[in-house]
Amino acid sequence: MANKYKVNDKVIIISGKDKGKTGIIKKILHKRKKVIIDGLNVVYKHQKSIPSNNIIGGIIKKESFIDISNISHICNQNNKISKIGFMYKNNKKIRYLKLNKLKLL
Repeated sequence: MANKYKVNDKVIIISGKDKGKTGIIKKILHKRKKVIIDGLNVVYKHQKSIPSNNIIGGIIKKESFIDISNISHICNQNNKISKIGFMYKNNKKIRYLKLNKLKLL
């Protein structure tokens, strides 16, 4: 299956604890089908201090991965949810929004 999402795409979370919040994709793991969205799905990690590696212990806020099935793309013009499609122009595969046929970069 083709990769419909790319880094810096604007998405909305459609299920989970951050449902309805929007953000920008920061990192993608294609094989695991997971993404990190900037500022969302924040978890707390209890970090043990390791003096030999100069790591300070404490409670750290960290962004966690979200499954790709729990996000949807947002149109930049009208902020509506849209699916992503593919079409060929001049022998190039182009991503577009199915809502209004806008080309994605």
